[in-house]
Amino acid sequence: MLISRRDLLKTAGSATVLASASPGLVFAAAPTNKRFVTIILRGGMDALTAVAPYADPNYARLRSFLSLGKPGEKNGALDLNGHFGLDPNLSYLEPLYKKGELAILHAATTNYRGRSHFDGQNVLENGTPKPYGTDSGWLNRSLELMTDGERRVGLSVGHAVPLMMRGKTDVQTWAPSALPKAEGDFLDRLMRVYEGDPVFEHALKQAMKSAALSAGVTDGIGKVNARSTSLKIMAEAAGKLLAKTNGPRIAVIESGGWDTHAGQHLLLRNKLKELNIGLEAFQQHLGDTWRETVIVVVSEFGRTVAANGTRGTDHGTGGLGFILGGAVKGGQFIGKWPGIAEQHQFQGRDLAPVNDYRSLFKTVLHEHLGLAEGKIEDAIFPDSRSARMFSGLIRRA
Repeated sequence: MLISRRDLLKTAGSATVLASASPGLVFAAAPTNKRFVTIILRGGMDALTAVAPYADPNYARLRSFLSLGKPGEKNGALDLNGHFGLDPNLSYLEPLYKKGELAILHAATTNYRGRSHFDGQNVLENGTPKPYGTDSGWLNRSLELMTDGERRVGLSVGHAVPLMMRGKTDVQTWAPSALPKAEGDFLDRLMRVYEGDPVFEHALKQAMKSAALSAGVTDGIGKVNARSTSLKIMAEAAGKLLAKTNGPRIAVIESGGWDTHAGQHLLLRNKLKELNIGLEAFQQHLGDTWRETVIVVVSEFGRTVAANGTRGTDHGTGGLGFILGGAVKGGQFIGKWPGIAEQHQFQGRDLAPVNDYRSLFKTVLHEHLGLAEGKIEDAIFPDSRSARMFSGLIRRA
């Protein structure tokens, strides 16, 4: 067996983070065969570019040089329903919407109304109504209700475990590494050295189990290096792990760089391309598991309706969520749409946040993963009864 030194050292430092299974081990039954993935776009994605209300007469006037053209025009939107269209750099999503495997929640965010990235992301991840309301994440609390600890079904993909996945329930982690592999004879000697040690023997065994599950993950997914933050690489690895019969069921991936204060046109175009490629790779590597999967893409908040003086946009409020996967009843926009005219803007500058992300998350947890509504209200999203779940978003098995 080969295991990277990075995996070994990482596990030795935090024995509770890495855990999975090795060949020959008897597995505890997975709590569900359904998969749920959350992709966090950090920085505040511009919702009005990603999904543009191109038919609104106020759109081109208010967005000026940032606006997309109408379908068929140069830099035109990819039409979805005669009113909204995707940025052309999100071309993978257009046929998905028309196939009925993509739904869109526009004008949405958490109940946070400030403009701090740190506070906004904290509320998005902790699941309470305020920043730093708890030190655990709502998705980890969900895992706590799904498993008795015998089976580690959560997966954090990236070089750090985001708050959303932190808490009492241990999760697996995967991050790209370019470090050389440790050979089997070295591990045998190390195992003898650590034999009987209450910390290091356990840590090494857990790392070896993790390596067994992750074996082959980087095969065929492009060049990997220790600093890589490519969404494509992360999505490919997550897809391959989630597709395993004995693999995780719930995953989180982070993507940074969505803060577009200046020069937004080029910066956002490249980020949307990255997202487009990453989502397509995800579906490809999930294989048949796609049928049982829901992927939610969210950002801590949106951007201002109008451009600023540096050809970008400032922190706003209303954003959007993409909901895709074979288990999604797509081809629809869910929630309300407030419009973008001045009289409808939040604080005279932002897309109004008329939809609550918690409504979306609660719907997936209840309708897709089968968690009890009362448990969701009490333990996962406290004080969220005003955030009503959406009907008709998840396909019935």
